[in-house]
Order: sequence, then structure tokens, then C-alpha cells
Amino acid sequence: MKIAVAITGASGSIYAKLFLKSLKALIDEDLAIQVDLVYSKNAYTVWKEELDDESYKEFPFKIWETHDFYAPFASGSAGYDALVIVPCSMGTLGRIATGISDSLVTRAADVMLKERRKLICVIRETPYNLIHINNMKTVTEAGGIICPASPSFYSKPKDLTEAAMTVVDRIIGLLGLPGKGYKWGEK
Repeated sequence: MKIAVAITGASGSIYAKLFLKSLKALIDEDLAIQVDLVYSKNAYTVWKEELDDESYKEFPFKIWETHDFYAPFASGSAGYDALVIVPCSMGTLGRIATGISDSLVTRAADVMLKERRKLICVIRETPYNLIHINNMKTVTEAGGIICPASPSFYSKPKDLTEAAMTVVDRIIGLLGLPGKGYKWGEK
């Protein structure tokens, strides 16, 4: 499976970090997954501010510059299976909803939609205004998946990391990858 991951400057860097760690763990378990990354220009700043680290440098995935349209996932012919935008800013969502491909993130989203492949936008905003809601509706109607970064509490998470992992586990499940997260009705 070939997955592109885009990280924007929306609040919620913990979701990106935990998601990348989960993908690396799956690869370490010999799952055939290729991961490529693109960070928006504000993603690094928000990551450092929220997580007090620069651990984004530690992942063994290929990183593409935000305006490098030679990245393979900027074309449908490269055959990427999914793009996960985590976290997805409302500005990014708005550009996707209106077809503005002005960065590698929005171009890759456009490719996923036109190729009828998985686009998962992990939005992190509250409250929503009507523009946000309409953009979510537009992206959903075009075939994208809106996955709000809203933790679940069925598993009784004990800390912020466990709560954030409930969202990451949903992303893993939406990709069709094996996950270890809580499943309703299972012990």
C-alpha cells in the first residue's frame, strides 16, 4: 500500500506524530507500506509549539517539499492508494473543496479525488462555521472522508496520548490496515 501523509499547520500535531509512529510500527511488523510525507510551511512551527520537540525529523519516510510537484503522489499514474491529511486545516479543506491545487498537499488531494482513491481529512477545528460545514459536505460528496479529530472515550483513555490514539486508530481502520485500538463490543 502506498500512502501519502500531509501535515498542515492546524492544531493537533499529536495526531500526526502518533499516526506516523503507528505507520512505522506496521512497517516494522513487515506490512508492505510505503509512506511519503509533505509538511505545509506552518506544520513545523505548530509541531514545535504544541509538542515542544522536533521529532518530525525522526521518521524514516521520504519528505517532499510543499511545492514539489514532481512528488509521485502529485500524479494519478503513481498509483498511491491514499492521502491522509492529519491534521487538516480549514484553509486546506477549503482549497480542496474549491479545486485550488496551489501546493503539493492540495494537488495530492485533487489527485485522490479524481482517481477515486482514499482522501482522509482529519479536521481539527471547533466550532465550525457554515463555510467549514459546506466545505466538508463538498469534499464528502466528491468522495473524500472527513474524520474529525474527536477522541472517543469508550476505551476509558487514561491520558492525552491514549485519547489522541482513539482518533489515530480510526484513521488506521479507515485505511483498511490492521489496528490494535478499541473496538465496540470486543473485550
